[in-house]
Amino acid sequence: MRVGFAGLGLMGFPMAANLLRAGFEVAAYNRSAGPRDALKLLGGQTFERAPDLFEIADCVILMLADDRATDAVLGRGSPEFQRRVEGRLIVNMGTHAPAWSKALEEDLIAAGARFVEAPVSGSRGPAEAGKLVAMVAGDERGIEELEPLFAQLCRQVVCTGAVPSATACKMSVNLYLIASVAALAEAARMASELGVEPTAFAQVMVEGPLGSEVVRAKLAKMMSGDFAAQAAIRDVCKNAALVSATAAGIGLDAGLLASARQRFEAVLRSGGAELDMAAVITSFETGSRRGWTGKSL
Repeated sequence: MRVGFAGLGLMGFPMAANLLRAGFEVAAYNRSAGPRDALKLLGGQTFERAPDLFEIADCVILMLADDRATDAVLGRGSPEFQRRVEGRLIVNMGTHAPAWSKALEEDLIAAGARFVEAPVSGSRGPAEAGKLVAMVAGDERGIEELEPLFAQLCRQVVCTGAVPSATACKMSVNLYLIASVAALAEAARMASELGVEPTAFAQVMVEGPLGSEVVRAKLAKMMSGDFAAQAAIRDVCKNAALVSATAAGIGLDAGLLASARQRFEAVLRSGGAELDMAAVITSFETGSRRGWTGKSL
């Protein structure tokens, strides 16, 4: 299978790099030159134009920022669309609304393509380690063909059924993630203001019943003040808006999500778009105390 990869961002670059290291022949398209040049150094073929990628690929993996970027790469809504996708397996690993993904599947099938939606749970760290969790739905034969690729990207692949069940699952997972990280930041701020020793708080949180890799990683960032992005505030806010719209569409009162979303958007407005989502703790700052800097787990 000749693999094409579109989108070399925070998540896409390490995913494409893992496929190259595993011995797959990977060609990639990315709008900006920096990630293209970096992938070339790893032995990848790169293109400055999206149409060129489709010319040489049997399977095209999409890991793009949003609906608009994905449609643009596919040429969707233009005469180019069918020529690019016909006879190819299109795998969308980005985050989109369920209704949008279902409409994309219909358009792709009508154009003679096969489609698998495969959004992932995880941030840059798990992407680099090949330990993402994928939710997959769509073309059954395509899912089987993708197993060797998914094995290099994911520690677990969960088949959810028909499109758009995978994106629906991702919406629900993101609701929990976004609300949880905001709650973690609020708890950390409370502990800080009460004078709790930070390593003691961290030990209880990490080793307690709610401990997880997310708690460990995000709390370490909150304590150290290192907000280099693993999952950027910009993307969290985009995803929160998608989840909010999805919840509203089914009449779900997602109050916890709404409160968390306000916190992340406050950081976005203050200029923190490129910071990690752990920077949500800065929205809870009070008085002159600026948090637990210089500490690590």
